[in-house]
Amino acid sequence: MEALVLQHIACEPPGVYEDVMRERGLELVRVELDEGEPLPDWREFDLIIAMGGPMSVNEDARLPWLKAEKRLIHDAVRARIPFFGACLGAQLLAASLGGRVYEGPRPEVGFLPVELTDAARRDPLFAPLPVRLITFQWHGDTFTLPRGSVRLAASPAYRNQAFRWGKTAYGVQFHLEVSAEMAQEWAQVPEYAAALERVLGATGAARVLDEFEQRADALAQHARGLFERWLEQASLPANGRLAPRG
Repeated sequence: MEALVLQHIACEPPGVYEDVMRERGLELVRVELDEGEPLPDWREFDLIIAMGGPMSVNEDARLPWLKAEKRLIHDAVRARIPFFGACLGAQLLAASLGGRVYEGPRPEVGFLPVELTDAARRDPLFAPLPVRLITFQWHGDTFTLPRGSVRLAASPAYRNQAFRWGKTAYGVQFHLEVSAEMAQEWAQVPEYAAALERVLGATGAARVLDEFEQRADALAQHARGLFERWLEQASLPANGRLAPRG
């Protein structure tokens, strides 16, 4: 199977999700949109994964490629290509399907819990996860759910933390895929460092990185399980896709 990875900054690759795909022998085609790399034809791929980034979904005027990316996601998801979006990727999924993305009440940064909904307890991906799931958050925007979506997780500040559209299109606002090494890189990105300092104070970065040492294994375990279940769901013949292709 061939997976298209939509990446928006070098330091936000799929992380643990990429490890799972490579272990399963998937071929990855990575497009770094912030570097000006062109979008391929989505019809050539079996799966699409969209990752995070420091930009807003609404910056079409400054970043014209966002409009083309949202069109690609809209067309592919409606054609039942399995899609998984994390953070900005979740917002892109919401916007592509008619949801509104906007600035939230306050940034969520650091290790914070989300609560799974009743629907999540019946969802093939989310059911095995703890009802109160500790996640890594680093965002200030949020979104409304597109029509036909199922809410899967919420937090006190952000009602929409995860959702499903159809059978195999998932968006998760939070990060499970991040390793301690990736977090170190994030802390060096000016936009991310500024967000840390605004929300957590001058010592925020050091505290978050210290907490990674304690939580990295549990985070990776949840990331691996969630993504493995998504790949299994994506390969079902009922999705209208052939798996494997060839």
